[in-house]
Amino acid sequence: MPTIRDHPQRYALVNELHARPAAKVTAPGVAVFLAGKPERDAFKRDRGADRAHLLALLDRHGAGPPAPDATHHSADLGRHHLKWESHTEFVTYTAFEQGLPERPFDPASFNVFPEPWLQEAPGTRLTSILFQIEVMSDDPVEMLDKLLDWFVPESLAAATVLDGAAIIASDFRIDRAGHIRMAVFVKPGTGGRRLGRILQRLCEIETYKTISMLGLNCARALSPQMAALDDELSRMTRAMMEPDKSSEETLSALLRISSELENMMVENSFRFGATGAYEALVHQRISILREQRFHDRQTLHEFMTRRYDPAMRTVKSAEARLSKMAERAMRAGQLLGTRVDVERSAQNQKLLESMDKRADLQLRLQNTVEGLSVVAISYYAVNLVAYIALPIMEPLGISKTASMAILAPLVVLGVWGMVRRIRNHFD
Repeated sequence: MPTIRDHPQRYALVNELHARPAAKVTAPGVAVFLAGKPERDAFKRDRGADRAHLLALLDRHGAGPPAPDATHHSADLGRHHLKWESHTEFVTYTAFEQGLPERPFDPASFNVFPEPWLQEAPGTRLTSILFQIEVMSDDPVEMLDKLLDWFVPESLAAATVLDGAAIIASDFRIDRAGHIRMAVFVKPGTGGRRLGRILQRLCEIETYKTISMLGLNCARALSPQMAALDDELSRMTRAMMEPDKSSEETLSALLRISSELENMMVENSFRFGATGAYEALVHQRISILREQRFHDRQTLHEFMTRRYDPAMRTVKSAEARLSKMAERAMRAGQLLGTRVDVERSAQNQKLLESMDKRADLQLRLQNTVEGLSVVAISYYAVNLVAYIALPIMEPLGISKTASMAILAPLVVLGVWGMVRRIRNHFD
C-alpha cells in the first residue's frame, strides 16, 4: 500500500468532531452546572488561569490533571463525576451525582464546588443550574403536580422530548439560592448517554440564552447615544441646505459624528456578532429536542418565542440602526465633501481669472517699461556713438545736428532690436 503524507491538522480536525462527548448519567440523580466568564473581553482571557482554577478543584480530590491545551476534561471527584469544558467566552463545570436529595433542588448539591474555590474563580458566574433527574411516572398528573410545586406556573415551560424519552421543564427563573432550576423525568430504559445528551442540550440552551442576552444590555446602553447622534446628524443634514452655513464647519461636524459611529460599531461588533451566533445555537438546540406538548403547558420553543426572541430582535434592530446611521453619515459627508470641492473649484476659477487680469496688466506695464527702456538706452547710446562719429563726420562737412539726426534713428533701431532679442531669448 503506497504511503502518503497526512495533512498536519488531519487528526485534530477529525478528533474535533468527537470532542466534548456527553456524560453517561443514571437516573434518579442530581446534576449541578456552572458557567463563568470575565466581565469584559472574555474571548481574550488568560486560558492558563482557567486551567489553574480547574487544577485547584482536581487537587482537592486527588484527581488527575487534563492534557496540555485541553478544551474539555472529565474526572471523578468522590461520589461526583465532573465534566469541564472551555469555550470561546466562558468555561463550564458540570457535576453529576446518583440518588436524590431529601428535598428537591437542595442548594447543598452545589457544595461540590467549595466556597473558597468559587471565590478564587478568574471570572464571574454567567449562570448556574440545579437539575432534578427522576424516573418518569406512569401518572402524568403526578409529574405535573410536582412541576407546579417546583416552578412558577406562569413561567413554566414543559415538554416531552426525543419521541417520549424524557420530559423536561423549567421556569428559567433564579431561585433563592441563585440557581436556575430544571427538572428531567426520564423514561425507564433510556440510555445513560442519551440522558447525558439531554442534560448537555439543556445546559447549552440556558448558557447560550444568557450570554446572548448580553447583547440586549449592549443595545440598551447604546440607545441614548444613538438617539443623540441621530438628532445631531439630522441637524447637520438640514444645515447642508442653508446657503449661509459654512460648509467647512458642517463637514467637520459630520466627520466627527461619523467617527463616533464607526467607533461604536468597532467596540460592539463582536458582541452583536456573538449574540446572533448564540441565538442561532439556542434555536438549533431546542429543535434537536423535538418537543411535544405536555399537559397543555408551553414548550421551550414557545417560551423563547414569547420572551427571548423580542430581546434578540431588539439587538438586531440596534445593530441595523447603528449601521444605517453610519451609512447616512458617510453619504452626507460625501455629498458635503463634493459641495466643498465645487465651492473650492469656483474659488480657484475666480482666483485664476484674477491672476490672468494681473498678468495682463503686468504685460502691459512690461511693454511700457520696455518702450521707456529703449528710449533711455537710446538717449545714452546716441551720445556715446556721437562722441565716436562726430570727429569722423565733421571733416566730411556734416554738421553736428545732421550727424545726430542720422545717428539717432540708427541707434534707436539697434537698441530696440537688441531688447527684442533678449526678450525672445528668455521667453
